[in-house]
Amino acid sequence: MTAFGESPDDPFALHHGATAALDRTGKVSGWSKRAQQLLGYRPQEVIGRAAAELLVGPDDQKWITQAALSCERMTGWFGVLPIRHRDGSRVMLGIRARCVLRAEVGCEWFLVGAPAEEVIRWETDRAVLDGLFQRSPIGFASHAPDLRVLRINRALAHVGGLPTAEAAKGHRISDFLVAADARTVEAGLKRVLETGKPMIFTEQSCRLRGEPTQERYVSVSAFRMEDSTGAVLGVAQLVEDVTARHRAQRRLALLNEASVRIGTTLDVTTTARELSEVAVPSLADCITVDLLESVARGGEPAPFALGPVLRVAIKTVVPQSERFLVPIGESIRFTPDTPQGRCLAELQPVLERDVDLFLSAPLIGTHWVERARNLGIRSLMAVPLVARGLVLGVISLSRTQQVEPFEADDLVLASEFAARAAVCIDNARRFTQQHEAALALQHRMLPSVLPGHPAVEVAHRYLSADSVTGVGGDWFDVIPLSGARVALIVGDVVGHGIHAAATMGRLRTAVQTLADLDLEPDEALTHLDDLVDRLASEQEEASAPGSPHENLIGATCLYAVYDPVTKRCTLARAGHPPPVVVTPSGTASLVDLPTGPPLGLGGLPFETAELVLAEGSTIALYTNGLIEAADQDLDETLDRLCRTLSAPHGSLQETATAVVTALLAPPLVDDTTLLIARTRALADDQVAVWQLAPEPQAAALARSLVIKQLNSWGLDEMAFTTELIATELVTNAYRYSNGPIELRLILDRTLMCEVSDGSTTAPHLRRARITDEGGRGLFLVAQLTQRWGARYTHEGKTVWTEQLLHS
Repeated sequence: MTAFGESPDDPFALHHGATAALDRTGKVSGWSKRAQQLLGYRPQEVIGRAAAELLVGPDDQKWITQAALSCERMTGWFGVLPIRHRDGSRVMLGIRARCVLRAEVGCEWFLVGAPAEEVIRWETDRAVLDGLFQRSPIGFASHAPDLRVLRINRALAHVGGLPTAEAAKGHRISDFLVAADARTVEAGLKRVLETGKPMIFTEQSCRLRGEPTQERYVSVSAFRMEDSTGAVLGVAQLVEDVTARHRAQRRLALLNEASVRIGTTLDVTTTARELSEVAVPSLADCITVDLLESVARGGEPAPFALGPVLRVAIKTVVPQSERFLVPIGESIRFTPDTPQGRCLAELQPVLERDVDLFLSAPLIGTHWVERARNLGIRSLMAVPLVARGLVLGVISLSRTQQVEPFEADDLVLASEFAARAAVCIDNARRFTQQHEAALALQHRMLPSVLPGHPAVEVAHRYLSADSVTGVGGDWFDVIPLSGARVALIVGDVVGHGIHAAATMGRLRTAVQTLADLDLEPDEALTHLDDLVDRLASEQEEASAPGSPHENLIGATCLYAVYDPVTKRCTLARAGHPPPVVVTPSGTASLVDLPTGPPLGLGGLPFETAELVLAEGSTIALYTNGLIEAADQDLDETLDRLCRTLSAPHGSLQETATAVVTALLAPPLVDDTTLLIARTRALADDQVAVWQLAPEPQAAALARSLVIKQLNSWGLDEMAFTTELIATELVTNAYRYSNGPIELRLILDRTLMCEVSDGSTTAPHLRRARITDEGGRGLFLVAQLTQRWGARYTHEGKTVWTEQLLHS
């Protein structure tokens, strides 16, 4: 049996401990069965004998003497003594002794003993239990099966804001925590009660009902309490306040998130917006990002940090408060009395934990005070944006909904955000400068305005790639040629950036030079191929040995020449997408044109194709950026291009816009060039053609034909000059060729005279000496015309001139 109030595990309990009684002379007067079990003596062997002589060995008498002296001074005693076993061995027993006064015999001693190991373990357990409730820094609570509190320790009472631990007894968790947090805690404890599976270090929100807005997190461990029979007594709970650790982990998580989310693009405004999205609502309730005006526009930072700034980003958890904020795109000038002004002046972060106290300072500007109070700011941080020693701007973070003010750790976190964002903004600023320089270079090298031409009506679109990819090397050109013909060129240089733009400029210049020579498209591409190959060799020689060839040169090109007299279009391409031709009736199709190798491979021939285009036909030339979107099938894209080009539109410009809209969607990963031309044809009465026999009378016949034709055109005043030109050209053809001669006059914006023959002998302009009898013909032709030249065909050559029409 266990005495009332005794613990079943108490080694001194009556049912567990060994008991004995000593009279006033120290003789044994009582001996229990448990004492017999522990020491081996039967009652008849010890009763009446002196305990000190029987139970204590000679070497241990000193311990008995000390214990006896202690007993004389007090009515009770506790200690550990060595007791001699019946077999002579020593047994260490923990002994409690208490003096009992009896009237007839005086003082008797009642002794209870237990093995020292059990006593020490019991005392240790008691010390641990006492420490758990009285001195433990970790909260502890025991709950009944219905989750009512049985007992909590002092640490948990402190966490819960209770005056004493006893104040919690009989209450439920919902009496102390806000409803949502209480439900979470109780659900966890119920699972432990039902399953018996302990809960280990589970972090939970723990907001007190008395302070519902104050953030608090605890780590909870729990286990089910059972008695010796396995009956459930309740659940025990260990609670540790980990709010500081949780905040530190959250700050680390925010830093990691910032490293991933800030700086995903090389755009100043986007980077500022990414910074605001990371900071709100995780760190602050409101953030504004203000950059120096020059920085926001991609320029160099102004040397004076307190200059005007431009608001580039705002994010707040209370959208209605934006009406009290300076909007995005507006210029601001912070005065030195504001936190932002101090931050920019000192280049140090500023923390105002209690804005109410700050606003009461007499030096603060009334305008800023009114704005801060309208926003309901409780706490504020201003952090400078500094990168590579350059001041870029300032960010302002405030708390309006969160009661807790910013702490020093929050300022450190905000400074980390600002440092990363500042580097990204500076990178974006520098990239913007380079991108704009490359874009400006490219636009300067592209034709700004395409002059009207009698052979075609043209519309064009050029769209540069996004700022991350950089400008490319796309180009286009519309070049007037002799005989009212026109050259249509579209090309694409491999790569992006300033290098590609510069290479494009060199190739476009070369194409214009080749066009002036009136070469056939395949010959022009052959010369262009040689140029690209030479540029690539120069680049390779200039590169350091072993360095990667980051600026390899290569290009594609499509070259087309259209003649409005014959309505023939001659085309050749070098690795370029084929053009699309739309007939006047609206039928669109890709031109079956030999591909040809890209420019720069060298040594491979180019082939031409010739089409007859009815007047009003449309031909579209483009670069691969128009049709090679990553998420589109090429055949489907080409089909959509043909459908869009053949659809009815009000004008050629509208057609170009429709094509770009149908095929492209931002962001563009490659430059895109589109050149659309609608063909025209010269009327029969604008062209006169004669075949002349190679005989001495050919020049005279040419003069009479020219005079007669100019008379029908009403250009009698140009007859003398034109017959002189025709005479000289026909004479040269007769002298240097053996075949038939063709004379052609074309009237359009100028008067063109052409003489064709089967010779490939090149005419040369020279200055004849005084003694020379000839050699002055081409010199006179050059003086009498606006332009003149010669073009070569597979059948021979054509010498041509152009004269301005007399008003």
